[in-house]
Amino acid sequence: MATKMSSFLLCFSFSLLFSPALSNILNTGINSWCSKTPYPETCKYTLTHAQKYSLPTRMSDFKKLAVQVTMQQALKAQSHNKWLGPKCRNKIEKAAWADCLSLYQDTIMLLNQTIDPATKCTDYDAQTWLSTALTNLDTCRAGFVELGVSDFVLPLMSNNVSKLISNTLSIGNGSNVPAVTNRYKEGFPTWVSPGDRKLLQSSPAADVVVAQDGSGNYKTIKEALAAAAKRSGSNRFVIHVKRGVYKENLEIKLKNIMLLGDGLRYTIITGSRSVVGGSTTFNSATVAVTGDGFIARGITFRNTAGPENHQAVALRSGADLSVFYRCGFEGYQDTLYVHSQRQFYKECYVYGTVDFIFGNAAVVLQNCMIYARRPMSGQKNTITAQGRTDPNQNTGISIHDSRVMAGSDLQPVLSSVKTYLGRPWKEYSRTIFLQSYLDTLVDPAGWLEWDGNFALKTLYYGEYKNTGPGSSTSGRVNWGGYHVITSSSEASKFTVGNFIAGSSWLPATNVPFTAGL
Repeated sequence: MATKMSSFLLCFSFSLLFSPALSNILNTGINSWCSKTPYPETCKYTLTHAQKYSLPTRMSDFKKLAVQVTMQQALKAQSHNKWLGPKCRNKIEKAAWADCLSLYQDTIMLLNQTIDPATKCTDYDAQTWLSTALTNLDTCRAGFVELGVSDFVLPLMSNNVSKLISNTLSIGNGSNVPAVTNRYKEGFPTWVSPGDRKLLQSSPAADVVVAQDGSGNYKTIKEALAAAAKRSGSNRFVIHVKRGVYKENLEIKLKNIMLLGDGLRYTIITGSRSVVGGSTTFNSATVAVTGDGFIARGITFRNTAGPENHQAVALRSGADLSVFYRCGFEGYQDTLYVHSQRQFYKECYVYGTVDFIFGNAAVVLQNCMIYARRPMSGQKNTITAQGRTDPNQNTGISIHDSRVMAGSDLQPVLSSVKTYLGRPWKEYSRTIFLQSYLDTLVDPAGWLEWDGNFALKTLYYGEYKNTGPGSSTSGRVNWGGYHVITSSSEASKFTVGNFIAGSSWLPATNVPFTAGL
């Protein structure tokens, strides 16, 4: 990691501090460009306090410069944050601080990726990675808050990186940057080879086999991942996980990993971390994935902490261009953390109670079964809690052609438990249900407030041609941000083809998907 950091500094240490001798014309130019951003004062301050650069003449040059300055500030912030470790007063504070180090490191890599000429990223890619960078820093802050230790180390971390990222997101068309559907030749993205084409519809040859009975190469998935880390290059590495219940907490940072189970009823990965147990939500995940191009098929991810331990994640994904096919996700509060990046879930089962599909990815769940479970006494069920904090993030939760049902433990008490489609976790929360079946459990109001009037005008919640006894929109909330979508062109913005540019990368895995409505 030190070598990577050195290369960041060598490649992108842009001698930015410009000479005070430059004329007021330069200052006028800075003011003109910065006035187009949501935080113009932050923009002006960082540009006028750094090293030499050319005043941009085009919007694209200004965006690149803004990313460069943002990365320089992020590197400074990360260096400062490392110094804060010994100041943590207890284990809980240290847990939140450790998350922040990881999240800042990931942010620096994303910023680097956005301006690295070798990446050849599209505007849509850049918007995705900048959206993720901002989500990372929001997640860092949230860890301190939810563990009740936001009074000491967190204020010492304060810097302008989040505002600078928001500024870069706003330059150009923001969240209106169109998804690119023809970027890859013959539908193959850079991370996948033609040999991967039928990975999800056949049984690909495994590189290693994990089996608890000793019939494979390893008895634990962690050992198999260690073997994958030693492979040369970053070609697809298939780990066949035979049937069994694997009590493991995994963090998968490697690119192009496929976990191939024996079916969601038979291959189960389970853990029990929770916020009540001292983890942050971010670090409570039984399995956390951040390596690009991750694929899982035929596996259940489970968190057994139970409703009384509140936030307890079964799976967290921040893996760009990731696919989950015929997988299960079992928990109570915060089951499936669709943290960031572009994700696709097909024919999956999701079980939970409070905010059980949540996060700030650009994600589509298609042909999935979504089951609300019985919560603790006095609790309401909320299926989604989408976390968009900036109007220019290209993120949201789209649930298409799926079914929302009551779990077997909820059915006997349906009359005493209210269940809603979602609530606004963050100010620009965005969630859409398209052509899905909503059963009787869905409350007539459909959606629940988070805290009074918070976000009711700035959110975007939509319903389009849903069916079932819970689908009637006649009694729905009358918030400014709620929409009964009647236009197919409006609804199609949230399909696999348009929302996550699925037609440009899903064909490579041959996962079955519907690109449009």
